[in-house]
Amino acid sequence: MNADELDWNRTLRAQWEFHWDHQIRDRLHGLTDGEYLWAPVPDAWSVRPHGDPAAPAQFGAGGFRIDYAFPEPAPAPFTTIAWRLGHVIVGVLAMRNASHFGAPPASYETWPYAGGAATALDQLHAQLDTWLAGVRGLGEDGLRVAVGEREPYPDAPMADLVLHIHRELIHHLSEVCLLRDLYLHTDGASR
Repeated sequence: MNADELDWNRTLRAQWEFHWDHQIRDRLHGLTDGEYLWAPVPDAWSVRPHGDPAAPAQFGAGGFRIDYAFPEPAPAPFTTIAWRLGHVIVGVLAMRNASHFGAPPASYETWPYAGGAATALDQLHAQLDTWLAGVRGLGEDGLRVAVGEREPYPDAPMADLVLHIHRELIHHLSEVCLLRDLYLHTDGASR
């Protein structure tokens, strides 16, 4: 097979789907609220009830908000599983799904963040399904179309954005798995 015969759309989706199916999905199964909200260091950013005095600043809608500060402190604060999932759900997936695949508008400021692990995983699955359906719908030609003004590099092809989003998913969800391991070997040893 040569490059002209390769189904690039399938190949790009397979990059993420293989990682999800063989490394991430089972590792997220059974995520508890204790793990979701666990802060292994003081002053970690998380998802907290609206108005929690421990938050430096909060974004979101509903009963739970994500910690945030602008400009971001240096060094950046450590973040909990809740914060990392919130970032993946909203900043990596939902905003892109809205911009490129007709999903409802989404932003850090308006998102109803999950106060518990089960709700966060439901949100993650819904956004992943929308993302993969959107990428599938691009076909081969859609991967060559410029991403447009909604992205920092408007002239880049959609294929570049797909690769970037998949790197973000692999990176951040691997961090979540590492935090689960750390929790198991420290506070969660009785699990």
